[in-house]
Amino acid sequence: MDFSQLINHRQSCRNYEQKKVEQEKIITCLEAARMAPSACNSQPWKFIVVDEPALKEKIAKETHGVIAKFNKFSHRAPIIVVIVMEQGNFSSNLGTLLSDKEFAFIDLGIAVEHFCLQATELGLGTCILGWSNNKEIKRLLSIPKNKGVGLLITVGYPTNSEIRPKMRKKLEEMSEYNKYCK
Repeated sequence: MDFSQLINHRQSCRNYEQKKVEQEKIITCLEAARMAPSACNSQPWKFIVVDEPALKEKIAKETHGVIAKFNKFSHRAPIIVVIVMEQGNFSSNLGTLLSDKEFAFIDLGIAVEHFCLQATELGLGTCILGWSNNKEIKRLLSIPKNKGVGLLITVGYPTNSEIRPKMRKKLEEMSEYNKYCK
């Protein structure tokens, strides 16, 4: 599949088959994330693959709550990947300070999307989760207190391979040439 097809096939998956994901496929996705660019090559991430069923269930429980009920589907995913924010290197940290841009968060987003695009090409479904009880996830995974949980990704084989229509702004609404126009 070419790149345009790949980005059109990548979508958030919330229904997964109860089928084990082959370790080789996860390693291929991790390798794609590893190759992602980052500010000053700082690579400020660590991916923790949670595939042990009892632990995965505990992590899934921390992706929703009384108010935030929208991630309950995470219980159906055979794997949850937790991405830990690592300290950037001196140059990227200085760049963040001087430019008022959080390069580590930008870098993390790029690496996560590399992971998800690779998963799509391999026939896997993914969903990027922004909300979770990070304090409890850190405890469950023995993540040091000085580290942060950036994002989570649910991973598995989708129950439905139908590609939903994408609702996106028109090109003219989201792009300009040479200046910002209203």
